[in-house]
Amino acid sequence: METLPTLASPATGPAPADMTESWRARPAAQQPEWPDPVALEAVTRQLAGVPPLVLWGECARLRDRLADVARGDAFLLQGGDCAETFTGVSADAVGNKLTTLLQMSAVLTYAAAMPVVRVGRLAGQYAKPRSRPTETRDGVTLPAYRGDAVNGYAFTPEARVPDPQRLLRVYQSSSNTLNLVRAFMAGGNADLSQVHEWNRDFVAGSPLRGKYERLADHIDHALDFMRATGGRPEDFDSAEFFVSHEGLLLDYESALTRRDAGTGLTYAASGHMLWIGERTRDLDGAHVEYFSTIANPIGVKLGPATTADAALRLVDRLDPDRVPGRLTFITRMGKDRVRDALAPLVEKVTASGAQVAWICDPMHGNTIEAPSGHKTRRFDDVLEEVRGFFDVHNSLGTHPGGIHVELTGDDVTECVGGGHEIGFIDLSARYESTCDPRLNRRQSLDLAFLVAEFLTETARRRRGRG
Repeated sequence: METLPTLASPATGPAPADMTESWRARPAAQQPEWPDPVALEAVTRQLAGVPPLVLWGECARLRDRLADVARGDAFLLQGGDCAETFTGVSADAVGNKLTTLLQMSAVLTYAAAMPVVRVGRLAGQYAKPRSRPTETRDGVTLPAYRGDAVNGYAFTPEARVPDPQRLLRVYQSSSNTLNLVRAFMAGGNADLSQVHEWNRDFVAGSPLRGKYERLADHIDHALDFMRATGGRPEDFDSAEFFVSHEGLLLDYESALTRRDAGTGLTYAASGHMLWIGERTRDLDGAHVEYFSTIANPIGVKLGPATTADAALRLVDRLDPDRVPGRLTFITRMGKDRVRDALAPLVEKVTASGAQVAWICDPMHGNTIEAPSGHKTRRFDDVLEEVRGFFDVHNSLGTHPGGIHVELTGDDVTECVGGGHEIGFIDLSARYESTCDPRLNRRQSLDLAFLVAEFLTETARRRRGRG
């Protein structure tokens, strides 16, 4: 068995079992069928004794930032891999993702005229829900790949057996990723002027250069104005960066639940923010029960079939004290349904007095199959859902709080379209995702510059109302 460190943190301790195990009495969707319960118990017992990956003070800081989002005073950029892999933990891979998110946030900050809260979809995103429990190829049926946290991607009987030892690798890989994130952000890479120069290079090489140059020039002028009036752009920089993942595997999350000694609060120590997926948000299910016991800022994915009553009941279960920043609704409606499906949810939740952050996931509702059989997404469909999201909020006078995007900093070919125009025929060139298709670096920056137009219009409307 792999051995992990057992150093105790002076700020935390194990959470009381009666507070963190209540979910076991509820139906738990999308959990692996672990073949050896004894081995699973040994692994979770070991995880219960390791240091927390994040501390409560960091989670509380993110909750405060998300409270600003809920109040309309900040914008959330949440992005990263569909599903992380153990082999994908490297300085280059993590650095490329962070560079892309920083470039996007610089553009969005200027356009929104407000702070951008940066949250990575990383350091824990190793498990994925599946539409079917099995996969069949050439007449052979095996358990579905559920992410590196559970089993292997190779289509062999041996690789597809769920192995609880992988949960120990999730912890270690997440720890390694967090170390890389902290080193990258502390190394001066968040310098506003440097990030803007990266964007200038991107604009210079983009087929949509003419469309983007005006915004880049405006950012230039803003930086020059700051310097001319004695301001220093570096004074406005922030190395603040948070991590998040779907809290899918409840055995893992429960084992990493800790009690903060200073506040007495129980929190998930596996990431700053966790979310519940569309497939696991059953009000009477185990995931909602577990999430109701932790103090972290949390999210819930809402699909187009979500009713306003269901959304209000989720607020009551997960944010009974109505704490701003506690609850984020991440909507994934699809470009054709976003306007009709989202409007009644926002209207009725807002009317109830609940102060939640509304975030758009424009990826999951817009997946298609290419002629080659690849799962893909059209860039224009992704952009159209974001446009619909902004249209709804602008019409209701509410705050479009952010975007949640599956992306990578590498030059993969998984989604079609974008300024550099990837076609269906190009998908096989570098299709590297083990699950869902991601925007590559150039498509991600395309999205940021185009969403900036929506943000500028929203800021103009807000000034008009003021």
